[in-house]
Amino acid sequence: MKKLFFGAAIAVSMAMAGTAQAAGELNIFNWGNYTNPELIKKFEKEHDVKVTVTDYDSNDTALAKVKAGGHGFDMVVPSASYVPIWVKEGLLLETRPDQMENFKHVAEEWKNPDWDPGRRYSVPWQWGSVGIVVDTSVYKGDINTSAIVFDPPQELVGKINVAPEMGDVMGMALFYVGGKPCTDDKAMLKKARDVLVAAKSKWLSMDYGVIEKFAGRDLAASLYWNGAAFRAREKNTDVRYGYPKEGYVLWMDSVAVLKDAKNVENAKLFQNFVMTPENAALISAFARYANGIKGSEEFMPDDMKNAPEVNIPSEFASSGHFIPTCAPEVQALYTKIWTELQK
Repeated sequence: MKKLFFGAAIAVSMAMAGTAQAAGELNIFNWGNYTNPELIKKFEKEHDVKVTVTDYDSNDTALAKVKAGGHGFDMVVPSASYVPIWVKEGLLLETRPDQMENFKHVAEEWKNPDWDPGRRYSVPWQWGSVGIVVDTSVYKGDINTSAIVFDPPQELVGKINVAPEMGDVMGMALFYVGGKPCTDDKAMLKKARDVLVAAKSKWLSMDYGVIEKFAGRDLAASLYWNGAAFRAREKNTDVRYGYPKEGYVLWMDSVAVLKDAKNVENAKLFQNFVMTPENAALISAFARYANGIKGSEEFMPDDMKNAPEVNIPSEFASSGHFIPTCAPEVQALYTKIWTELQK
């Protein structure tokens, strides 16, 4: 009993000491199932900071939550086409990642992106594509086409999911009908709208969390993100990822600090922390996306180095496109179509 009491006393003393010496907190608002717990533990240990991660399910959800105020978050991870919106709304702090010690590790192609010129606000988190995930035990035809979800073959009808992310879905639909994302061409938008509305009756769901559903063979196809396709294949070896020949969306999510953050210095520490190759590799090892940090490859799991979901095959490389930030009037047209699709 004495041993137990003595041990407990030491534990309490250490806990109290830890509390007294703690460098503070950090509250991160990030996409669900997207943050490696090992990365967080490593940061907490190195910087003596307690980290809390809160999930969101879409760019619009995150933006609305932060704009409403009273959120308590320090950091957010918006997609490329949304970063300019966050900046214009005055929601991000100009932390100048380009002047941080570890910025030297950012790959050249990600140092000066259109959505954050000079990287004055954000640092790379992960990047990837929107494509077609298919269980090839159900469908054995061509999977490199958006027709899988927009004009599905009979064997897939009623077994299809579509990610409920407006920008990605609208972009893919516009590519499919021969248009381009952010167009204000009413005729082209009507084509995309008609395709989406007609296809919806053949879908099972518009949902997140597809990995376990492919594992249980509850889904046979989905318009979704490449890293999730990789993780689904790990659980169901019949899963394959297709790159639509009509065109597909590329994206990058980046870590930024909120203007009203309470823990600014810890947030800056985190931005610098995720730009080291070892830490960027931890991010990728969990969610299975590329990360934008040079030198991270040597720390990546071996099964990612040649994975077709991560490394875009050369024959499909020219079909991938980043979506620009749409003008407000175009965004309003998107929202009108999207609202109709949700009915």
